[in-house]
Amino acid sequence: MDAQVGRRAGAPRGGTGWVALVGGGPGRPDLITVRGLELLRRADVVVVDRLAPRALLDDLGSGVEIVDAGKEVHGHNITQDQINRLIVDRAGRGLGVVRLKGGDPFVFGRGGEEALACLDAGVPCEVVPGVTSAVAVPALAGIPVTHRGITQDVTIVSGHLDPSHPGSTVDWDAVATGAGTIVVLMGVGALAQIAAELVKRGRAGSTPTAVIHGGGTADQQVVTGPLADIAALAAEAGIMAPSVIVIGDVVALREMLA
Repeated sequence: MDAQVGRRAGAPRGGTGWVALVGGGPGRPDLITVRGLELLRRADVVVVDRLAPRALLDDLGSGVEIVDAGKEVHGHNITQDQINRLIVDRAGRGLGVVRLKGGDPFVFGRGGEEALACLDAGVPCEVVPGVTSAVAVPALAGIPVTHRGITQDVTIVSGHLDPSHPGSTVDWDAVATGAGTIVVLMGVGALAQIAAELVKRGRAGSTPTAVIHGGGTADQQVVTGPLADIAALAAEAGIMAPSVIVIGDVVALREMLA
């Protein structure tokens, strides 16, 4: 398997292995849950994503096997099938495995696929929810995704595929014509297409929009502007992935809350 292995575990010990799918939160190491941190400290093997809080790995013992499963924008360090086989294999050797992800394991994190792989193999699997970046990153930038008197609903959309892609399953008509906040994850690369599609399908081009990179960190960048212009404004500011896009009247609250 072509995974990048940093530190290797010692000989497998007796007992039943286990897998924990741990949501690491939006990136800052201090935003992981107490349960997630507890399991991380008990792990023999950690399979870590690119956007997980990697600073937490520095405190692990030298015998912990670290597998880099980070997925790059235009390629994969290790495929999802390989990840599934790896976590099942290590647990089958009697080891404790933490699959450390950014955000929440079940919000565009493929945690469901990994949980099903463990179920099929008879491996004990615990899901530890994480603070999803869809809510946390806007909050850290002074934008609540819901607010009394403005909106009572929020839609979280994957922007991994632009709206014209035949593989996209997003109902863009429903997203565009809804009254609530839209949060787009993994959408910076297709921001121009997404904004144009939303305007074409009924969302006002004047809708306040924010693009947030590095939420809550020292490198945080926030660009705001009307939906029709946001792609050009983000490009001018050099906003890169990963970023969170927030579309809706709640964005205007940033002027008071940031």
